[in-house]
Amino acid sequence: MSTPEITVAAVTEREGRFLLVEERIEGRLVLNQPAGHLERGETLLQAIVREVQEETAWRFSASGLIGVYLWRQPRTGRLFKRFAFSGSVSEHRPGQPLDEGIVATCWLTPEQIRARAARLRSPLVLRCIEDCLSGARLALADVAQLDLDSAGAVAAAEI
Repeated sequence: MSTPEITVAAVTEREGRFLLVEERIEGRLVLNQPAGHLERGETLLQAIVREVQEETAWRFSASGLIGVYLWRQPRTGRLFKRFAFSGSVSEHRPGQPLDEGIVATCWLTPEQIRARAARLRSPLVLRCIEDCLSGARLALADVAQLDLDSAGAVAAAEI
């Protein structure tokens, strides 16, 4: 088994709608949670705050860990380990440029997200939302300070 790429994702809900980004990947417009790769020298918690800010112009405050997921991209074979955090956003900066590839942000209901399943970047997007809705939460303190070297040892649910 290859070493997974460590990623973080933010699942934030407001008034029954979840924050997603619309991004262009290989010429295709897809929906994803604000998410990205953990960089050397940062913790999982630092990474998720940075990624949400870069991709949505919102400040993210994590409140829990929804889960840790392992998924292999079928076309490329790349293996991803995703740490999905629940939390809230505040301090929106609408004039801030968004990360390259991000076209827009949107707030969608679970029903709207399910109806757009073919446009989701991966099955992890809906799985994280469904797990969030079911109340799945792990202690934030158990993983928040993990870095690129230590996050790989955490057990993950395979998707």
